[in-house]
Amino acid sequence: MRVAFQTLGCRLNQFESEALAAQFLAKGWETVEFHEEAEVYVINTCTVTNKSDRKSRNLIRYPLRRHPESLVVVTGCYTESSRKDLEKEPGIGLVVPNQQKNLLVSLVEAHLGGELPKELPRDVLPVSLGNVFDYPVLPRVFHTRASIKIQDGCDNFCSFCIIPQVRGRAQSRPVVEILDEAAQLVKSGIKELVLTGVNIGRYDDEGRHLDDVIRQLLDLPGDWRLRLSSLEPDGLPENFADLFLHPKMVPHLHLCLQSASNRVLLAMRRQYTYEDYRNLVARLRDKVPGFHITTDLIVGFPGETEEEFQQTCQSIHDLSFSHAHVFKYSRRSETRADRMGDQILEAIKAERSRILHEKVEEQKLAIMNAWVGKTQRVLIEKFTSGPPCGWGEHYLPVVLESDAVRNEFITTRISGVKHLDGELVLTGVPLR
Repeated sequence: MRVAFQTLGCRLNQFESEALAAQFLAKGWETVEFHEEAEVYVINTCTVTNKSDRKSRNLIRYPLRRHPESLVVVTGCYTESSRKDLEKEPGIGLVVPNQQKNLLVSLVEAHLGGELPKELPRDVLPVSLGNVFDYPVLPRVFHTRASIKIQDGCDNFCSFCIIPQVRGRAQSRPVVEILDEAAQLVKSGIKELVLTGVNIGRYDDEGRHLDDVIRQLLDLPGDWRLRLSSLEPDGLPENFADLFLHPKMVPHLHLCLQSASNRVLLAMRRQYTYEDYRNLVARLRDKVPGFHITTDLIVGFPGETEEEFQQTCQSIHDLSFSHAHVFKYSRRSETRADRMGDQILEAIKAERSRILHEKVEEQKLAIMNAWVGKTQRVLIEKFTSGPPCGWGEHYLPVVLESDAVRNEFITTRISGVKHLDGELVLTGVPLR
């Protein structure tokens, strides 16, 4: 039996898809590309923006049109915001909410075995049956890096965001479970662990916080490194930057900014100021010179003035972001921002997005050019149609100019910068 996955959205979704794919493989299934023929198609959706909703719908329709005889399974955050509509869609076999995502493989096998009705009723599974952290430790399928889910849900309720509605309130995984999974992964040969969740900075297991988890993980022996997924800049201890002095910690954070305007940040109900963010970045770079910061930015938030937009543009240079995801503000029902006046015209949002994208690419190119002649310790992740490629410790993509082994650390001298599949990458020569 063959199963194909397509995943949208955050690193947490990526982790959950990989964990599910590993479960299918352990049961004797074969994973194939989404465009290939399969008995089951799993679409792990996102709903963070209207664009994400459209992408989710388009991906769902693809197997419905091309492979109507196959089982189409929809899960992820779009199932939470549009569950009723999905259940009315002809041809969708299973709609699995986030709380039961860990049960997806068992549900698929039960469905194919005739143990579930063709159209799964909304209330067939009580929420209590699910466990958002209950994914077995199995070999990686799509990546050599291994994500560890330590947290889910969010209590921040930013005015533009519906994640608390679709992921639920914040909950943290017990430290002992995290340490046990990490030890198993390192023992299995994994070279990079990534801590992931919706809002990992607010991790709280009976008074133990993110920095406590990190310190205990860093005691695990072996030649491996630790990376954090997307992180909010608030709620971190004053000495958080000291953690990155440890040789296993990579000198990179994806630290969400959203806007460089304090008025906009306040309207977004973000829990920090631009000065707070800038000071955190300064502390990180004071401890580790050359520390790389990537971020998320929103343009066209209700009431955003041209001056406030320019402040965000200036932050690209001032904070030396090595990359930024740029989002046009997307109205979401049941959020405070949707009820705000001074909604920005789509044409203005599109133009601001274009300008900011250009500035991000200019800054990214300058930073990557500065790496030419220097070295990166690259973890070989995958092979394209050409040479092997992987990620340096600063989260820079590197394509090697010679052969290498997957899941191997290679100290690499950076030789240049080029475009590959529309993305900027470094090229490098291994130092043997």
